Amino acid sequence: MIENLVIVESPAKAKTIEKYLGKDFRVVSSFGHIRDLKKKNLGIDIENDFAPEYEIPKEKTKVVAELRKAAAQSKNIWIASDEDREGEAIAWHLASVLDLDLETTRRIVFHEITKDAITNAILNPRKVDMNLVHSQQARRILDRIVGYEISPVLWKKVQPSLSAGRVQSVAVRLIVEREREIIAFKSESSFRVNGIFMTEKDKSDSNLIRAEAAKKFPDENEAAKFLELCAASEYKVSSVTVKPGTRSPAPPFTTSTLQQEAYRKLGFSVSQTMTVAQKLYEAGKITYMRTDSTNLSKLALAKSREVIIAEFGEKYSKTRQFRTKSKGAQEAHEAIRPAYPDVATISGNQNEKRLYELIWKRTIASQMADAEVERTTISIEMNNSPVLFSATGEVVKFDGFLKVYSESTDSEHGEEEKAIIPPVKAGMPLFYETITATQRYTTPPPRYTEASLVKKLEELGIGRPSTYAPTISTIQKRGYVMRQDRPGMKRQIRIITLSKGKASVSVKTEIAGKEKSKLFPQDIGMMVNDYLVESFPEIVDYNFTAEVEEQFDKIAEGKLKLTGMLEKFYNSFHKTIENALEKKVKKSGVRFLGNHPETGEPVSVKMGRFGPVAQIGDTESDKKPRFASLARNQLLETITLEEALNLFRLPRSLGMHEGEEMVVGVGKFGPYVRYNGKFYSLKKGLDDPYTITAQRAVELIREKEESDRKKIIKDFGDIQILNGRYGPYITKDKKNYRIPRGDDAEKLTKEECMAIIEKTDKNKA
Repeated sequence: MIENLVIVESPAKAKTIEKYLGKDFRVVSSFGHIRDLKKKNLGIDIENDFAPEYEIPKEKTKVVAELRKAAAQSKNIWIASDEDREGEAIAWHLASVLDLDLETTRRIVFHEITKDAITNAILNPRKVDMNLVHSQQARRILDRIVGYEISPVLWKKVQPSLSAGRVQSVAVRLIVEREREIIAFKSESSFRVNGIFMTEKDKSDSNLIRAEAAKKFPDENEAAKFLELCAASEYKVSSVTVKPGTRSPAPPFTTSTLQQEAYRKLGFSVSQTMTVAQKLYEAGKITYMRTDSTNLSKLALAKSREVIIAEFGEKYSKTRQFRTKSKGAQEAHEAIRPAYPDVATISGNQNEKRLYELIWKRTIASQMADAEVERTTISIEMNNSPVLFSATGEVVKFDGFLKVYSESTDSEHGEEEKAIIPPVKAGMPLFYETITATQRYTTPPPRYTEASLVKKLEELGIGRPSTYAPTISTIQKRGYVMRQDRPGMKRQIRIITLSKGKASVSVKTEIAGKEKSKLFPQDIGMMVNDYLVESFPEIVDYNFTAEVEEQFDKIAEGKLKLTGMLEKFYNSFHKTIENALEKKVKKSGVRFLGNHPETGEPVSVKMGRFGPVAQIGDTESDKKPRFASLARNQLLETITLEEALNLFRLPRSLGMHEGEEMVVGVGKFGPYVRYNGKFYSLKKGLDDPYTITAQRAVELIREKEESDRKKIIKDFGDIQILNGRYGPYITKDKKNYRIPRGDDAEKLTKEECMAIIEKTDKNKA
């Protein structure tokens, strides 16, 4: 007989908890959800108050059998799934599937996996909170209805095999609308004037003031005229303003702010941040990572204060309790913080260490004193023009929380460093060293990164901590959106420099429009979005989607009935579906670009069966039309005639090499050389598929063949031992197997490899 059986969600969490509970407790894992809505048909009985129809997935039958066996042998059963609505639903599903009495089954929750938190949870069990369960069910049912009923409409009206989701479709809409803002944007140039002034005629590092003219000039001619005035002008300080100020620390992390800051400071994707945070939580190193609260426990506040005073002194400590601003936030929860604030560094892999350090710094900084700064603003006047120059500087008088941490921004250029201004007085004469008029272009609104999209969704009240990462992963998996880098385009800017009374003009090259890890809509995403906006405006309406989230919150609080909410939504939604099916949609989607300059044939672009294509010719002509796929960075809406014609230059033959033809083309994963049935990728930023030579293609082929030779340690035919990024491994039937520590890869026989494969497969089963 098992005295106490504790059921948690993950094996890693089970291991950590078991070491705290002792021999009277056995901790087992459910490996997440053990059942879900039936996959066949809708899985919801709409006529019977939207009753969900659940099933145990095939891959979970063995887990459920083991849990039933353990439950039957146990005296007391404790369910310790995660503390959010998803975790509460898992607890209820476990109770239902294992035939547990909800009145006697103990439900325990904790924000952190520490001895104190777990002991306290065991002493204070509660029942499964059915309001939270109903809230999760409402989300799951509503999202299934939306996906199940809209998808067939998309198949019929837009293209087969498409799907839509309530929150995902809104996220795609944000990205598509931003892209269209960028497409419509017309960049304009103007000249911005900056001067370097000196308090004395002889230059030194301590007497320089960098200032900007208050006026921009529309063209080079106007800027040159102003610099002529500058050359003849005398300068003096017209006013000096010195203001003391303070800078306060950011609150501790919520799910969304952690995702944003981990992207900005560490370059992590949203899903990567959540994966690493989950590992830290399950190892007992941080508190629960799905939260929208900035609250800290009294214990965390006290511990943080101790750390700050011990490390930096009393004057650096300032205890704060931040109030959460986001809708539906649960103050009972805590922000994401270290489980032990006095532990500044941890063991683990590099990503775990870096994310933990970020969380530790943010938490400690939030409890530190404000930084005290002195901001100086000076105005510089000319004696022959009303245009003023102004300079701002900032001196940190007391660093406070800045000693530990400073929050990053979403700005492309980051926060500009504030200059230190030398002591000056009103009326003091100044002398210019150089005055420069630089051509600057207006920039379009920035595309979203994963992190800035999360920020926008949160601002709109759409989604909750548990939904951000899966939403962003889903829209990329569906091919509606792609995360990409773009190299940008070179452009020339003109600069007029005034020095010692003489003006000179120079030309500088800059890279414009360079993008790093930005979300770009794909043609199919734009088409689906346009159809949904036209036919289902309510579903992709930002306010409506936010209102639905608020209704889920009300269900969680017991203020709204699940059935009433679903009925109200479904009645309106189902009518919209019926109307959409009856409505005829103009489906051609063909965009005419012009005629071929040599043959006069029409050139157009459209969405083909396998993606967007360019077409030369038409079906009415005797000549068969030719097709070419668009490149990954091209859109049906914006591609030009010249760009479309360029696509037909590929694939092109580069000639023969050792009796086989070399062909260069562009595929799903970028430009390549095809040779002897194999593909060799062109080097990004170095090779151009339109200009690459046969000699360079041979170099790429030889480089890859040499690399592949080094990769193979042993080849047994159907089994290989390869050199990988993390060391040697075994591969068979496209599956990889880790070689046990201590085994020499070069000495392994085929039989020993088979034994490793069989043992690994057996452990996974």
